[in-house]
Amino acid sequence: MRSPLRKWAFVVPRLMFKLWFVLVFTASMVVLYVPFRVLLRTPRGYPAAFRLMRAWGWFLSMAGMVPLRVKWESALPPAPFIACINHTSYLDIIHAFCLLPDYFLFMGKHELLRWPLFKIFFRDMHIAVNRGNGVDGARALLKAGNAIDRGVSVGIFPEGTIPADAPRMIPFKEGAFRLAIKKQVPIVPITFLDNWRLFGDPEEPWSRGRPGMARAVVHPFIATTGLTMEDAEKLGQRTFDAIERPLREAFPQR
Repeated sequence: MRSPLRKWAFVVPRLMFKLWFVLVFTASMVVLYVPFRVLLRTPRGYPAAFRLMRAWGWFLSMAGMVPLRVKWESALPPAPFIACINHTSYLDIIHAFCLLPDYFLFMGKHELLRWPLFKIFFRDMHIAVNRGNGVDGARALLKAGNAIDRGVSVGIFPEGTIPADAPRMIPFKEGAFRLAIKKQVPIVPITFLDNWRLFGDPEEPWSRGRPGMARAVVHPFIATTGLTMEDAEKLGQRTFDAIERPLREAFPQR
């Protein structure tokens, strides 16, 4: 059993690291807020806003002491495609922008609209999803489909939430796979290996948190040409298996 002294020896560095990361995030967001507001006024400015978000993501990963290292098992297909990413931490969003080089739209949880400053991205440019509301969820998928029709890729967390026992995943929702089949665009499975242990829930100050290398794996894309809606479940399982494989290899005891 861990002694109280040993417990606090871990808690204090975790809290200090999280405070530092929040300070870096907030200060840089304040500095960039006006440029983002200007760029996000019209859809014409979204690609430039994406490039700024990408640069900001790299800054946060380096200044926040969680640099990203990517293993590319295959090159990305031409846009548009749907990037399916396991969800273990709020770092996932930051690192997704570092990883994917070309303009894409992110589907994120509806609660992001309540975050000060950060909400401007999901109010206009990106797609907020209220997964507790079927109508709102369908509307979000329609918006994602319209983006694909314009040649814009979409990033999705198919689990729909951060699992309580991350890095173990929970079953995927079928929306992303039905959309990929409907639009006949490929799926790109992406695994984030370490974000779950580098930065836990920011609303729980004592949860996991420490500096370290954040590893990611970009898997070969999965084509959907010729698939029908009857194949959605198999497509989801194939994507799940691809994302899960490096997690099981890296953390066999989890």
